[in-house]
Amino acid sequence: MPASAFMEQVRTVIRLRHLSYRTEQTYCDVIRQYIRFHDKRHPAELGPEGVSSYLTYLVCDHHLSASSQHVALCALHFLYRHVLDQPLPMDLVFPAATKPPRLPVVFTRAEVQAILTHLVHPYLLQAQLLYGAGLRIMECLRLRVKDLDIPQRQITVRQGKGDKDRLTMLPALVVPALQQQLAHSRRLHALDLAEGYGAVELPDALARKYPQAPYAWAWQYVFPAAQRSHNPRSGVMGRHHILEDNLQRAMRRAIDQAGIAKHGSCHTLRHSFATHLIEDGYDIRTVQELLGHRDVRTTMIYVHVLNRGGRGVRSPLDLQ
Repeated sequence: MPASAFMEQVRTVIRLRHLSYRTEQTYCDVIRQYIRFHDKRHPAELGPEGVSSYLTYLVCDHHLSASSQHVALCALHFLYRHVLDQPLPMDLVFPAATKPPRLPVVFTRAEVQAILTHLVHPYLLQAQLLYGAGLRIMECLRLRVKDLDIPQRQITVRQGKGDKDRLTMLPALVVPALQQQLAHSRRLHALDLAEGYGAVELPDALARKYPQAPYAWAWQYVFPAAQRSHNPRSGVMGRHHILEDNLQRAMRRAIDQAGIAKHGSCHTLRHSFATHLIEDGYDIRTVQELLGHRDVRTTMIYVHVLNRGGRGVRSPLDLQ
């Protein structure tokens, strides 16, 4: 089978299993690199030994991080289990990259406010949601109108990390700006409908089950793109949500303008959200639920970055 035909088969299986477009891109990149590494031999001829040698190369020669090696392993497990029907053994032998424990970067409350003063709409509203509701950047940008419950002051995060749903708070401070953003989104949707467009991509197979749902206001993105574009999978012209690159660039500029000498990013606002809740005395389990962590040990890392010095101990110099 030609390489292009094989990769089309991989894409078809990925889509049949309803994996995200971003996962599709990542898995296809890994599989192409894996095939090139083995001089374009078919993966069915390689088996566990081929996978082990590739993962060894990634760590020993290419010096990939533990997370990058894990992504490659997941992609190859998917390839052999779901595409080739040759599941890899659980005792696959290869040198695993180690991931040393790192404490997350956290902004102080004053630093958060300084950053927000250097942002403008819609980036200001998006950053407020990252910090005020503990959202990941893509969870924020993928919000749909139906996910907001303004009267109850809560947000439903759909298909977050690990394909899990969760509830988090909607800060009262952002409600006026959010209502203005919804009005803007509604105007764009009305324009799209008037020009014969207006359908938005739906998860899984909902569009086949409810043919009119893609045109419904409830399913539209809260942060729609300024321009319509073709869906990379279906080729249908529609309006996607805005790209994360613009918010990330705006955040980097705001951090620089605020004079903050930390290696921060959009995700640092989520770290700050968790840390400041724990500082305020909220229960660790409550914070775990708001963040959507599977294991409370993941949430516990924020206990170690509280603004109390080393392990909360007062320096003897301060007692003089």
